[in-house]
Amino acid sequence: MELITNKDNPILRQKSLPVQKIDAGIRNLVSQMIETMKLNNGVGLAAIQTENSLRIVVCEVNDKIYALINPEIIKTSSETEVFEEGCLSIPNLFGDVERPEKVTVKATNLDGKKIKIKAFGLLSRVLQHEIDHLDGILFIDKAKNLREEKQGPRI
Repeated sequence: MELITNKDNPILRQKSLPVQKIDAGIRNLVSQMIETMKLNNGVGLAAIQTENSLRIVVCEVNDKIYALINPEIIKTSSETEVFEEGCLSIPNLFGDVERPEKVTVKATNLDGKKIKIKAFGLLSRVLQHEIDHLDGILFIDKAKNLREEKQGPRI
């Protein structure tokens, strides 16, 4: 699976389309996304980063893999925190991003069940980063102190 690694690629600025039906094709796409995320040492990946304009995100936090179809942030905490972020689609660029500490996300899982996730810490940050991707928003749009580095957390 090809990963977009150029921040100027216009695909990254597209709004992703809702998934209408979870079928074998969607399950296969999710499986390939998880593999691509792991091969690139990422903790999260949005379908749009693989040139698939669908509202799908995958992430792995604390050894748990999440595959979310049509995720939506429905609640955020008023408390925020600043943390360094990077992105698989923008290699070697990092910046400090302020985001809500906690979020509640509703989505559909691969079994077609509606789920709600109350996230905090790294999971909260990764979900916000990936859901931004689905709306054509990149972390560099929100980051301060952008800097080039060879290593760091890439979401």
